[in-house]
Amino acid sequence: QVQLVESGGGLVQTGGSLRLSCAASGGTFSPYSMRWFRQVPGKERVWVATIIWSGGTTYYSDSVKGRFTISRDNAKNTVYLQMKSLEPEDTAVYYCNANEPLVQYWGQGTQVTVSS
Repeated sequence: QVQLVESGGGLVQTGGSLRLSCAASGGTFSPYSMRWFRQVPGKERVWVATIIWSGGTTYYSDSVKGRFTISRDNAKNTVYLQMKSLEPEDTAVYYCNANEPLVQYWGQGTQVTVSS
């Protein structure tokens, strides 16, 4: 059973940066893609970014394009989300997701708070 553990969240001022990490452990880890989502209380979970695990192609939502960078370290089974120029609207719980053909895995989430 694959487990995903996020880390790196915290409190940062507007314009600051944070780097989130998501480490996978247990089982055979071979996702098609890894994704980051975020969720604000009372709202739906929203997709942020995707990286194709084998080729490294990346995709971003319009709200973070140019500010966030998703990357991965295949050897460490870890995906990262580098976030720059953070805005209060980026405040949310961030979740990583491993997208495999027959199953998806979710981490427990890490809180990111951007103060104005």
